[in-house]
Amino acid sequence: MTRTMTLIAPFALLTALVVPAFAQDAAIDINGDGMYSLPELQAVMPEMSEDDFAGLDTSGDGVLDADEIAVGVTAGILPG
Repeated sequence: MTRTMTLIAPFALLTALVVPAFAQDAAIDINGDGMYSLPELQAVMPEMSEDDFAGLDTSGDGVLDADEIAVGVTAGILPG
């Protein structure tokens, strides 16, 4: 394998693994900012309460960032 191929192969693998995650995010992340707000989540998960959301929003900033989303997915609260 050439040096170029050696560098491209890991990037291609990473891209293949990340693209499906973004596809899922697009169904929830309506404004495309990479974070989930309560209204965005309630659009696809009407049962999501303010209390449930607040439990996931550990930073208290009103949106779920990538780390908070990952915790929610791992806990089975958010779709993965």
